[in-house]
Amino acid sequence: MDIEGRLKELARLIRYYILVSTTEAGSGHPTSSLSAADLMTCLLFGNVFRFDIAHPEHPNNDRLIFSKGHASPLFYSQWAAAGVLSYEQLMSLRKFGSILEGHPTPAFNFVEAATGSLGQGLSIGVGIALNAKYIDKLPYNTFVLLGDSEMAEGSQWEAIQIAAHYKLDNLIGILDVNRLGQRGETMYGHDIAAYERRISSFGWQTIMIDGHSLTEILSAYENALKSNDRPAMIIAGTTKGKGVSFLEDKNGWHGKAVTKEELPKALEEIGEVDKSIRGEIPGPEDLMPEKKLSGTMKEIYYAHDKPVATRKAYGNALKRIFTAFPDIVVLDAEVSNSTYSEIFKNEYPDRFFEMYIAEQNMAGAALGLSSRGKIPFVSTFAAFLTRAYDQIRMSQYSDSNIKFCGSHAGVSIGEDGASQMGLEDLAMFRTLLDSVVLYPSDAVSTERLIEEMAKHKGISYIRTTRKETPIIYNIDEKFMIGGSKVLTESKEDVFTVASAGITLHEALNAYEALKKENIIIRVIDLYCIKPIDAVTLKKAAEDTRAIITVEDHFAEGGIGEAVRSSLAESTVPVYSLAVRKMPRSGKPQELLEYEEISSKAIIAKVKTLLGKM
Repeated sequence: MDIEGRLKELARLIRYYILVSTTEAGSGHPTSSLSAADLMTCLLFGNVFRFDIAHPEHPNNDRLIFSKGHASPLFYSQWAAAGVLSYEQLMSLRKFGSILEGHPTPAFNFVEAATGSLGQGLSIGVGIALNAKYIDKLPYNTFVLLGDSEMAEGSQWEAIQIAAHYKLDNLIGILDVNRLGQRGETMYGHDIAAYERRISSFGWQTIMIDGHSLTEILSAYENALKSNDRPAMIIAGTTKGKGVSFLEDKNGWHGKAVTKEELPKALEEIGEVDKSIRGEIPGPEDLMPEKKLSGTMKEIYYAHDKPVATRKAYGNALKRIFTAFPDIVVLDAEVSNSTYSEIFKNEYPDRFFEMYIAEQNMAGAALGLSSRGKIPFVSTFAAFLTRAYDQIRMSQYSDSNIKFCGSHAGVSIGEDGASQMGLEDLAMFRTLLDSVVLYPSDAVSTERLIEEMAKHKGISYIRTTRKETPIIYNIDEKFMIGGSKVLTESKEDVFTVASAGITLHEALNAYEALKKENIIIRVIDLYCIKPIDAVTLKKAAEDTRAIITVEDHFAEGGIGEAVRSSLAESTVPVYSLAVRKMPRSGKPQELLEYEEISSKAIIAKVKTLLGKM
């Protein structure tokens, strides 16, 4: 049997698997899977893809991402055809406890990253391709299967633009133009030339084909692999539901499985299936990235009489710790001179990637880098990370190890005004499963917490401040995830003020002013907002009459709510000073006063509470 004959048999087997598994599940997306079955059969089994199925973690394996994650029945069926999954495993699709979930997740270890929220896979592929070309310097290729509906997403075009900028000739997109989306025709229907004009204008090699012609598909892969200094996009015209006449190019079948009564007719149409046939995938070259030797970190030094912005300490820390964490990669969204990640860039330019004003793609690329074992530190203004929240949210399902830094947080940035003030970022990152949320108040705590972030496996976020703040801590002070620091404590404490970042300094100023009036308060630096130090807070609740939280953040989802949650079983009252008015431009101190989160506001709150007790 020649190669095309064998591929036809494998494509028929894969279509069979798609249909029987989704019918058994009673749900899924068989029609979206059937349209791309020929494309994926040729990729995996047409001597194009290089992969050691016995070692899916092999560093030089080609990588495959289904950006159209709803086509997971195809993804699982192709690996079943490769002998990776048994028929019994395949029939567990979408069932509770199965590794074959409705949209791909790394529970099945042939999945590079969780997909399903459309418009993200190409960005993940960008990160993986950057890793291959510029960091590990390995010859593997990254393939991304895309759907035509998701090409309406702006994140796709962010990825297309940056891939051309970095000349990622190891990145190949496969666009399945099957015309129909969830509720009808897509923006350009079957006009594959419309996609070609747009994608080629960004500097990609484009190849238009009939997505069901095995000859054209194989030729397209061959040409794409020869692309020099630019990524390639195969634009394939396909038929949704291909192979089953009552499904083909029919609206209303998206996300619907064939019923058990309809299944025999569907199987009859795809023809006789050789269930014993298995596809072979050639292995990769046995190449490994250069081994990186870890060194020791330099010690830090900050003079106590010179205030330093925590955003600058962030840049200093990245530069300082890189020798101890050589897998660090730094990404920034064209604000590195403000986030101070440029300090790292100037020292280690080959480990810094400018991602420009495209935060969604930056977060997606970070996930791709994380999937290849790197430790990406991602920085921009805290306000602009909200644009990338869907990518950040999705990364939690990929066991990712991404470190985010949001600078210029809160009203204390001053005159730039409300559009630049990150006031929801703590809430945003607190909602992520098992995330770590940090908010240091001085340069020393920032540097130590960056060390902890690098050591920690998982998503973590650090919030930095634009304004210079005094040095509070000695350089030998230890900080840990889940901890806090009690900065003032006595038996005479009437209330506890818990704060972090810029408002911690306001709390300390309030402490000094109140002490002169013989009113003593306890001040706690809640530098770790998640996981919060519940033990210290509970002791404070037992020792003092009330807790007052102070934060340069909206009241919803911030420090106040975190403290209330940790003290849910306590009867001590918790009062929250937070940003509750529409922010505006002004001097930092003016805005702290305006929002009633300054030292004056703390003093006033303490005296008001004393008058009531």
